[in-house]
Parts: sequence; structure tokens; C-alpha cells
Amino acid sequence: MRDIANLLFEAGMLKRTPRTGLQFLGSGKESVAEHTFRVTFIGYVLARLEKDVDEAALIKMCLLHDLHEARTGDLNYMNKKYVTADEEKAVSDLTDGLPFGEDIKQVISEFNCADTREAQLANDADQLDLILMLKENKDLGNKYADEWIDFARKRLKTETAKKLAEEILNTDSTHWWFEDKSDWWINGGNPRLKNGK
Repeated sequence: MRDIANLLFEAGMLKRTPRTGLQFLGSGKESVAEHTFRVTFIGYVLARLEKDVDEAALIKMCLLHDLHEARTGDLNYMNKKYVTADEEKAVSDLTDGLPFGEDIKQVISEFNCADTREAQLANDADQLDLILMLKENKDLGNKYADEWIDFARKRLKTETAKKLAEEILNTDSTHWWFEDKSDWWINGGNPRLKNGK
């Protein structure tokens, strides 16, 4: 149980591990854990949109895909020109002694190889999270986001993800909550208040 307790503390480190690419974008702030949450949620959505996909395997891959970054940190594309993280050693060390360590290794390896349909969708979920974040930053005025979006779109592997990316880019990121332009925004939903009084 000690190794499992250590793993849980280690997973918590992702809440304090920043995604470093945003320093080059110039806006936004996100931890690896925040990224992992939305990647996992996107994986669930993609599993629901696709036929004959192992939903649990896809979601598990999304959940674990960046676990090693608790040890290596998040290396952005500029960092990777000069620094190589030993992801394999990080995964080996973090799974050593765990009764389910081989499962974690296999899942991360499958994600990295991207040979299975589930792995392709998990990789797409990773890129769709980036596209969503970039669209949010674009909608807030970051003029560099479009160029980043173009590269992220080129990394998408499945038709479902490509279609979803197109819709994301054609949707205002505030639409889900600011669609209703009624008097609610004046009276805060209180029917007794009229015209803000």
C-alpha cells in the first residue's frame, strides 16, 4: 500500500505542474492535471461518437497519458528541440512496485505508439484539448493562437476529431453560457427585479 500511496501523491503533483507552452503563447495558464481532466472528458465524448471503441481503454489512456510529467515536467515543443526527457525511465520508476504497474506501462506505451483506434482517439483528445484552449485564447484576443491551431489540426488522426475541431473553431467559446441575451443578465434571474431595480 505504501507504493500506491506514493503514486497518489505523485499524481497530485500534476496539479502543481504547469503546462509550459503557454509561456510562448503569451496568455493562459494551466496545470497538467487541468489538461488531463479535459483530455479525459474529450476521450469520453469521442468514445460516445465512435462505433466499436473500447470506451474504458480510451478513457484510461487519456487519464494516464501525461502521468510521467510529475517526474519530467511538461516539455513544450521549443524545449524538445534541446532537451529529451527519459519518459520510459520515468514511467518505469513510477510503476515499480505497483501491483498494477505493468498495466500503466502498457497503457502509456499504447498511447505513444498510437497504433490502435483507442490510442488514435486518445491522441486526438490530447490535441482537441489544445485546440479548445487555443480557441478560448483566440476569442480573448490572442493573435498567435491561429498559427498554433493550424499545427494542432494537422496532428489529428480521426475523421471524428477533425469534424469536432471544425465545429470548435466555428463556435464562440462563450456561447454555452452567454447565448441567452435576455433580461436575466439585468435582473440576475430574480423575477421581482425589473430593469435592474
